[in-house]
Amino acid sequence: MSGHVKIMYPQVSISPTARTWLSLMLVVAIHPSDAGAACGNTPCGPSLQRSLKLTRLMHKESGDLLKTYKASQGDQSDLFCQKSSNIVPDPIISGLDPSERILSIYSHCKTFLPHLTRVTEQQTDLQPPSSPLLNQLLTAQNRISGLGNQINCLYQTLFPNLPIPPEPVDGPMSVPPPQNVFQQKIYGCVVLKRFKEFLANSARELKTIKDQMCSRRKTFGHANALF
Repeated sequence: MSGHVKIMYPQVSISPTARTWLSLMLVVAIHPSDAGAACGNTPCGPSLQRSLKLTRLMHKESGDLLKTYKASQGDQSDLFCQKSSNIVPDPIISGLDPSERILSIYSHCKTFLPHLTRVTEQQTDLQPPSSPLLNQLLTAQNRISGLGNQINCLYQTLFPNLPIPPEPVDGPMSVPPPQNVFQQKIYGCVVLKRFKEFLANSARELKTIKDQMCSRRKTFGHANALF
């Protein structure tokens, strides 16, 4: 007898659905929705540039995600993606001035997140656990949460005296009720198509705002230095 006792720990089996939700909870923990306290007064250029780089990266990834989604839905994937849905947020950025348009981007980030979450839930039930689609969907959720935080900080940096509404102003946050498999495949493709369009629109808006506002601030700063 060596005096050592070997402790046997029971093996815990985690279902694909539980694994998906665990990953999502980790995403939420890493990217809290209220990041205002950590923003600080960062300069216009770096703050906008970070948001623009992330948006461009997400747009590229969203194209790959849409291709993976179509490939995993069977022979009628093109038919699914030709449909439309009033439940899914519109990808158009609204607003007349930069503050409203940045707020619209932030609002879209919040409205798309629950829809991406619902698509992930549905596809977790339809796809095998090893499907690359599931990892790409979780990455999209991670990215949109992080982008929302960055846009939040950007808005506070550029417009410190303007409040951010507590609820999104663009698009429905409510996800659809239970759907059959055919409806799920249509809904998922519409979500991912509009998500990709939203990111393309956001990248263009941020580039325009960066060129307008940051150039203006540099000009004003140079003029003030002369007096």
